Amino acid sequence: MEFIKTKVLKREEPLDTLSAAYMKLLREKDKTKKVYGIDPYAEVYQFRDNVYGILTESLDGMGAPWMYLIVGPEKAMLIDTSFGLGNLKGLVNEITGGMELVVVNTHATFDHSYGNHQFERVYCHEFCVPYLQKQLTPKLWDFLFDENGNGKWAEFDKRDMIQYKEYEMIGCPNGHIFNLGKDHDIELVFMPGHQAGHAAFLDKKNRILFGGDDFCSMRVGLGGPKEGLPYGEYATVTALARELEKLVKRTNEFDVIYPGHFMVELDNSVVQNLLEACQAVVANPNDYDYLHVLKGKTYKLKYIKEFGVLGYTDRSV
Repeated sequence: MEFIKTKVLKREEPLDTLSAAYMKLLREKDKTKKVYGIDPYAEVYQFRDNVYGILTESLDGMGAPWMYLIVGPEKAMLIDTSFGLGNLKGLVNEITGGMELVVVNTHATFDHSYGNHQFERVYCHEFCVPYLQKQLTPKLWDFLFDENGNGKWAEFDKRDMIQYKEYEMIGCPNGHIFNLGKDHDIELVFMPGHQAGHAAFLDKKNRILFGGDDFCSMRVGLGGPKEGLPYGEYATVTALARELEKLVKRTNEFDVIYPGHFMVELDNSVVQNLLEACQAVVANPNDYDYLHVLKGKTYKLKYIKEFGVLGYTDRSV
């Protein structure tokens, strides 16, 4: 069994039983799993002939984030960039043989976008741009370390954190098409909720929806608008329900969903089930199943049929 260099020291909360069991089985038994010498902080899984999942440990005590690499006929696409630990750019080049690369973000949280600084250019939904711009500071990673310069939640070599550099951000409208060559198109699908500028990416060739953090088996979390940042009305259950109503009508275009964390190969029926949970919350915000406190914030949790839970606050309905 191959191991990555990161050692998790503590978690903010335990994984739910199903997600924990799934991830343990995947990481111990999957025959495609590989750790490359150029980036010993990432596990690489080959889910299709031309689709790879890249898994890194969380550096902030939360769930390990997924990145995805799609290799097209002429270009490759990297979906999300994790925390920025290790040589992700070199890893992707080794897998693709140095193909031209399109880097995209599902959203702007640290575990999905701090690795952007390895690249020259990153695409995202247009509402995501202000959130990425807020991260343009060399102090980006300071919160990961204690007063002695050691990782608070994970142990790793600080020298392997990437160097800060600014990069070009390109905001795209809903429905924007990225062509990877010939007939291999990837569509940006606006899918707010977890964050105002959150997007999914529909791989029409492989019939996969890369869903980011709006489809996570442990919990779909909606924290609400961010102070001082625009488009807060889209970081809500109402906005997510509105876009899910459109996505339900398109489930004939994809078979499975690959999320930002935990279980992969989610059946497309998750879209309808999540929509029903959102609609119930919008109709009655107090129609929740139990309460959960995370990092001092109280979330109301609503069960999503055959999937997980929807977490929301009074501000995020």
